[in-house]
Amino acid sequence: MAKWGEGDPRWIVEERADATNVNNWHWTERDATTWSSDKLKSLLLGLSVENDEGSCEVTEVSKVEGEASINNRKGKLIFFYEWNLKATWTGESKAGVKYTGTIDVPNLSDENDMEDLDISVSLNKDEPETPLTNLMKTKGADTIREVLGTYVGFLKTEFTQGMILPTANGVSKSTSQSKATVDNTRISSSSSTAAPVNTGVKIPTCKFSMREKFLTCPADLYRVFLNQEMTQAFTHAPATVDGEKGGKFRLLEGNVFGEFTELVPDKKIVMKWRYNNWPCEHYATISMSFYDRSSETELKVECRGVPDEEEERTREGWQRYYFEAIKQTFGYGARLY
Repeated sequence: MAKWGEGDPRWIVEERADATNVNNWHWTERDATTWSSDKLKSLLLGLSVENDEGSCEVTEVSKVEGEASINNRKGKLIFFYEWNLKATWTGESKAGVKYTGTIDVPNLSDENDMEDLDISVSLNKDEPETPLTNLMKTKGADTIREVLGTYVGFLKTEFTQGMILPTANGVSKSTSQSKATVDNTRISSSSSTAAPVNTGVKIPTCKFSMREKFLTCPADLYRVFLNQEMTQAFTHAPATVDGEKGGKFRLLEGNVFGEFTELVPDKKIVMKWRYNNWPCEHYATISMSFYDRSSETELKVECRGVPDEEEERTREGWQRYYFEAIKQTFGYGARLY
């Protein structure tokens, strides 16, 4: 018999922050079907698009059939989901004529990338032809695809809390996977897409600052960070941004999120900011100051409370996926003569 404290480290529990399912070794499963059904309905219902011909809105989600679950084995989260969706859209032309049609999504699944998702839009048989059908087939389908991508992000963040338990050092080591391909080069990628639980253990943090110049005025640059459409443009991914004090933001399929805590128009933004794989409820404080330098704006970003081991990744992420992406998307990085 092994001496106290000298056994297989998978079973040593006296120094663990939580002795349940030590090192996340045992297989656990969580049924996400009911939660997913409600989430999908809430995301789709009320979705709207418009153009010069009129506007369209999803007015009913009539079918949400399928299942979803999350499995944890040896600290790895594995996602399974398969859904068949049907909804009703209602359109109204500029002349006030109303139309109705259907939307079918037969293959929302962990086996398919969002780009491969089938979204079938049709006009009811008794309705006259209308350009609004094409609006729903193009802009409407793209918006639906973005929303369904957001559902997957929420599934991997909101619903997974508590599935990865703390190990001896108080840090949850987790990975996650689904059958869909993951782009490991994006800021949204990390060794985990699951939100770790709050272990109550203090972690070493650091602070640093960055400066960058943009060829635009402070007001325009300030607006980029608070406007949902502009944020989606430079991140090239679905985003939720409530650009008010106390408003929350969620970027890159839920892998970066936080809250705006202080807003001084055109001058300063302070926010709670985190990657989703940081210890639960641990946020860095990001303070952005906008300085008018005549023909350009100097942005100073001060970061406090970043986990020590995350400093390099956070620096590189802000440089590449905020600064450079904003310049390339909106033309704020090159002088035109």
